[in-house]
Formats: sequence, C-alpha cells, structure tokens
Amino acid sequence: MNNQISDKKNETRVKLMNKLLPYLRKNGLQSVRMDEISRVMEISRATLYKYFSTKEEIVEFIVDGFIEYMKELTHNPLDSVQSFGTRFLQIFEQTISLVVYFSDIILQDLETSYPDLFDRFNEAMKEREEKILAFFEEGKQKGIFNQLNGRLLIKQDEILRGMFDVKYLMTNQFTVQQVLYDYFQLKRIQLFKPEKLTAIDDEVLMPKIEHLTQKVTKNLF
Repeated sequence: MNNQISDKKNETRVKLMNKLLPYLRKNGLQSVRMDEISRVMEISRATLYKYFSTKEEIVEFIVDGFIEYMKELTHNPLDSVQSFGTRFLQIFEQTISLVVYFSDIILQDLETSYPDLFDRFNEAMKEREEKILAFFEEGKQKGIFNQLNGRLLIKQDEILRGMFDVKYLMTNQFTVQQVLYDYFQLKRIQLFKPEKLTAIDDEVLMPKIEHLTQKVTKNLF
C-alpha cells in the first residue's frame, strides 16, 4: 500500500515538473520563488508543499531525474547494423532532451547556486559521454561507422543550443521539425558509412522526430 502511495506521489511530482520545466528553461532557477512555481504548476502553494518542501528539493528532483534518464543509455549487445541504428537514435533523443531542458541559464544557475548538484550532473554527463565514445569505437571497429573523432561529434551537439532559439528559428524561417530532421540526417551521414545508412528506417525515425518536435516546441513557445 505504501509503495502504491509513493508511486502515485512520484507520478504527480513528475507531471508537475513537466509543467515547470519550460518556465525554468526561459527564466532560470535562481530568482524563481515557491509562489511563482505553484502558479506555473497550476496548484495552490499548500498543495505544492505536499510534494516539495523547498525549492532546493525541486531542483534536486530535476537533476536526479535527468541523471537517471542518462543512465538509460545501456550497454545492450550490439549484434547487428540495426542495433547500432537503434542505439544511435536513443542517443539522439537524449541529446535533444538534455539540450532543450538544460538551457544555458539553467546550467549557469545550477553551477552558481547549487554547486553540488551541478557537479553530480556534470559527472553523469561525463559518464554518458564515455559510453557514447565506446559506442562510436565499437561501430568503427565493426566497419559500420566512419573513422571520425568521437569527441568532436559530441562537441558538435552544442550548436543545437543556438538553433533552438525562437529568434533564430524565425529569422531563418526554420521549423523545429526541420531543424531536428536535418540535424539528424547530418549526424547520420557523418557517422554511418554510406552502405550502412539504412540502419535507421524513416518509418521508425519520423514518429520520433514528431514526438521530439512537440517536446521542443512546448519548451520554446
């Protein structure tokens, strides 16, 4: 019974956080207050305190959630070209989510106001990067990936922060879906050898792109 109550409470906390994250992405962590948070979550302040006793608890919940999300990048056997395609798609989805939710202002506020949480998040990011590098190396060894510098491929993802900006999108007349699809194709062509590009079927890709488009759009506008 207690587990059921705990699970239900955690489920509600996640739903409330999904309402809050787009606001934090634009406004940061440092200046936001509990009454402001309850307004964004569309609940009373009293109800908010049933789920989170302090702002620090909210920030910790966000960071812990994304650390667990990063750990989902597993070391399942890569026994076919398609399995490399599936892992690549998982990495791409994670990359987009991390870029979208952890905007520059959130990262700066995290480092300034919550250094311990920032260090934990940073360490998880480093561990994720090492997993991705190992994935790249395995793909190169098996003749699926081009012989490229994996760290440069990862570093390249930072350009997405500038692209997921309303002003940038409007100035260049880009849609979120177009940016996501074109960037995915760019990464795929860079990484996979020409004869291995069919590792990801567009029938699998497009629903993922549409889902990510909704997620990014919700956080931008």
